[in-house]
Amino acid sequence: MKTLFFTIVAMMAATIAFAQSEYQIRSGDTLAVEVLEDPSLNRTLLVLPNGTITFPFAGSLQAGGRSPDAVAASIASSISSNFATSPTVFVTVQSLRPRVEAQTQQVGPTVDVYMLGEIGTPGLKRLERGTTVLQALATSGGFTRFAATKRILLRRSNPSTGEQTVSRINYKAIASGASLGSDIVLADGDVIIVPERRLFE
Repeated sequence: MKTLFFTIVAMMAATIAFAQSEYQIRSGDTLAVEVLEDPSLNRTLLVLPNGTITFPFAGSLQAGGRSPDAVAASIASSISSNFATSPTVFVTVQSLRPRVEAQTQQVGPTVDVYMLGEIGTPGLKRLERGTTVLQALATSGGFTRFAATKRILLRRSNPSTGEQTVSRINYKAIASGASLGSDIVLADGDVIIVPERRLFE
């Protein structure tokens, strides 16, 4: 009986692994990345509308249209110079892009905002309408040790023209007592990016 149980579990694991390897990643998916040699690099990443992800020491990488295994290989290759031997990287799809139908029906007192980069809980956030950038960051689970808090970016697209604007926020200065000025109120579809800190930043 025990042998049958383990056989079934092994078959299920193999089926899931095959499905993951065959799946083509899409924008809006959330990926879980694990680096065996350095657990501090383990994180979840949101695939941006242009199909890219950002990973420490690797920068921006194309994920959309590729399999999790292919993305894992790209990450391993990009960060290998930081390790004595080639690192072992696993990428799994943690959650799929929300259905477009469900998004278009969301009309009400909330906005959908994407938060990604060096924060504790990246991903799609449904926030109350009127929430500001700083208030949104307060719900992000804090910054990682790689976060460049001097140059947080807010990317906004005009739904009519498709034109993008980028605003830069120096959170570190604000936290140190600098004048806030005008805190930006978030709009539906905004993307907040906390980039990776540079070497001597």
